[in-house]
Amino acid sequence: MKQENIRNVAIIAHVDHGKTTLVDRLLWASHVFRENQQVEERVLDSNDQERERGITILSKNISITYKGVKINVIDTPGHADFGGEVERVLNMADGALLIVDAYEGPKPQTRFVLSHALERGLRIVVVVNKIDRPNADPEGAVDKVFDLMVELGATDEQLDFPVVYASAVNGYARMSPDDDNMDMVPLLDTIISEIPAPEVDIDGPVALQICTVDHSSYEGRIGVGRLSSGTLHEKEQVLVVKPDGAERRAQIRKVYTFENLGKQEVTAADAGDIVAVIGIEDADIGDIITDPENPIREMAPIAVEEPTMAVVFEASTSPLVGREGDIVGGRQLKERLLREKESNISMRINELEDKSGIEVAGRGVLHLSVLMETMRREGFEFQVGRPQVVYKTAEDGSKLEPIEEATVDVPNEYAGKAIEVMGTAGGIMEDMASDETMTHLTFSIPSRGTMGLKTRILNATHGEAMLFHHFKEYGPYTGEMAGRKNGGMIAMSTGKAVAYALDTLQERGRLFVAPGDDCYEGMIVGESAKEGDMVVNVEKTKNLGNQRSSSADKAIQLTPPITFTLEEALEYIEDDELVEVTPQSVRLRKRLLSAVDRKKAKKN
Repeated sequence: MKQENIRNVAIIAHVDHGKTTLVDRLLWASHVFRENQQVEERVLDSNDQERERGITILSKNISITYKGVKINVIDTPGHADFGGEVERVLNMADGALLIVDAYEGPKPQTRFVLSHALERGLRIVVVVNKIDRPNADPEGAVDKVFDLMVELGATDEQLDFPVVYASAVNGYARMSPDDDNMDMVPLLDTIISEIPAPEVDIDGPVALQICTVDHSSYEGRIGVGRLSSGTLHEKEQVLVVKPDGAERRAQIRKVYTFENLGKQEVTAADAGDIVAVIGIEDADIGDIITDPENPIREMAPIAVEEPTMAVVFEASTSPLVGREGDIVGGRQLKERLLREKESNISMRINELEDKSGIEVAGRGVLHLSVLMETMRREGFEFQVGRPQVVYKTAEDGSKLEPIEEATVDVPNEYAGKAIEVMGTAGGIMEDMASDETMTHLTFSIPSRGTMGLKTRILNATHGEAMLFHHFKEYGPYTGEMAGRKNGGMIAMSTGKAVAYALDTLQERGRLFVAPGDDCYEGMIVGESAKEGDMVVNVEKTKNLGNQRSSSADKAIQLTPPITFTLEEALEYIEDDELVEVTPQSVRLRKRLLSAVDRKKAKKN
């Protein structure tokens, strides 16, 4: 039976194609906000990092009611590092809005999520956004979407997709780019007419498969999923069936449904709706919550993709520890990361056997750095080593490593440079297509080779290239890779950097510190122009004599130092180096601070 008063729709879009702005407009169109209400732009990007980076990190659920139909909107992250979220939340949807830029058309990140949506047989509605741009080509964008869906193996039915043209910024949607409609009604009408209502058994036994897990310090674990049959009541006794077949009884304490921008507690929820349940203590992805008397034990398993990159968090041992952060202890660091383990299912977090640190494994450097950024904003100080890929062993005993698919869009004149950079990073070209201005390259590349790759590609192509990569498979180990060519400038003592000393050092490489910055022995203060590390004195001052020299009044002109983001710092360091993370600074340092200790370690 179809639940006609509900539609469950996922939103798929590439970073910066206007997905979050479009959702804002749908909320306004369905009168979720009062006419005079002050509402922030991009209301779904609720955490600071999402607003600053302009990306969706966490999947979110909201609902809007239109013509008596409740539309559950499931926001999916556009970046492949958060793919673990995407695969699960699509299980709750019956259809998807694919938002593409009228100028750029579908992008590689769109392809990643769209392929999962097509595999699940979801009905796709294409929304061509930004049709108000002067260089927009809406028809061209639709053609590109059609070609992409053919390439991804869409069925004939999926290829017969409806198209809505929109300008989210200006708040209108149209069935044709040239008509004069100025509201979002055509898009809402299309969702109701084209996205199928959920096919459910309302009178059957309760069956709810958990797709995402949230965590509340007051309520414990919160399981979120779509109720596929029956009616779920609060205080109801249920059977929890784990993916491995283990079973146990539990009681549902509270049931929530998603209303507008938040959750609303209800006494009962009907099949077809997306619900959040509290009371299942160890709720996990793939768990089935069902009726104890008439249980449903078989539902399609939900795979959580394995992490491919790991980093070790340790308590900071820097001489400057405690100056900028409030929380510096190893115990607090461990407690914070184990709390993260409760709610962040796509990360694997475990203490090392020797208790020296906590290993956190995720889907890529961005995925890991988002957690680090969150923690430094909470006042933590800690240090992390170089990210290492997670290897596996094949059945025949050979070593396997994660392989990614990388795509590069680059102007034709720089295509050769881009191919050269990808080759040095271990990339193997699989496809090349070009038009009058741009070349589209596809490579297969080990995850190790993607570290720092974006910076190298941008440098080689004068900032013109666009690089995207996502995990493809585990493949045979491709051998050793060359690390950073240039050595580091290592501070020899603890103190503040002096302009006179930096003036001399900038002739021998690139600096990472400015005059007045706190430095300490073993800290990396710059990059040498040559191979091999160089110990330098950043505190050196000018010796004053009683003779006047011709260069005495020469003004010191320093090149601004290079500043690293967290991702850049993680990609830059070598195995014997660490990144020190504090609420105010990101510093690079040697693992062994003393030059004598480093020499001994080298000999051994």
